Amino acid sequence: MTRLYLLRHAKSSWDEPGLTDRDRPLAPRGRRAAERVAEHLRDEGVRPDLVLCSPAARAFQTLELVRPALGQAEVLVEDALYGIDADGLLERLRSLPASTAGAMVVGHNPTIQDLALYLAGQGDAVPRLREKLPTGALLTLSFDGAWRDLGPLRARLESFVSPRELR
Repeated sequence: MTRLYLLRHAKSSWDEPGLTDRDRPLAPRGRRAAERVAEHLRDEGVRPDLVLCSPAARAFQTLELVRPALGQAEVLVEDALYGIDADGLLERLRSLPASTAGAMVVGHNPTIQDLALYLAGQGDAVPRLREKLPTGALLTLSFDGAWRDLGPLRARLESFVSPRELR
């Protein structure tokens, strides 16, 4: 069973209107949310082999807060992940080595939500996912086969956890 963890960055700050979108940091609320997600990852024993992260400040700061919970995962911060759409992210995931049993993406909406809905053919949380993917939410999908075979309705949405639920 191969696992894909999709983590939407935590809540960002809008306190500095002069910053570019890419440079917006996490808000204090976002930092607290990411810390709760880190505790959840630790409790659940989530240990991906690889983490792909957007270079946007809010995504990278989310990663830095959850990273200690992820064990020895290889981390790649890739410029292409900022602004990528669901099709592009799917192509990136399809290029992962077959030896990668678990991968995490720390990124943005609507890409994270769109990709999850495209992939998730099963799972009790699919209707909830169609409604909204809050900041800091973690999706866990699983599928049989190699990354290169990942496609529409091939995965099961095993878990949908928002920071608000982790209090």
